[in-house]
Amino acid sequence: MKLLKEEQETIINFNAGEEMAMVYTRDRTVMRQLDALVNEFPEQYRVTRVSDIDKTYLMPKSFVSYRKPRRLSAEQREAARNRMQKMNQGGV
Repeated sequence: MKLLKEEQETIINFNAGEEMAMVYTRDRTVMRQLDALVNEFPEQYRVTRVSDIDKTYLMPKSFVSYRKPRRLSAEQREAARNRMQKMNQGGV
């Protein structure tokens, strides 16, 4: 079944009293990523529910992370721009 982009949601739910987080998703990309983790680390990641359009997973809530945005200096930005120009010209 083909879902609209707006319907391809992922919801992460956990509380302070439990060690596990529940991840519900309808996004095929997220499912592939989580399925790979389930296959590689079955002791930490589990599939708990599957339907034709969604899956629900359990994972340790400590694996949920929040990250700061990356800050680049003017020099780093210029170096990245130069690397990309080289790559686009075929001179890697």
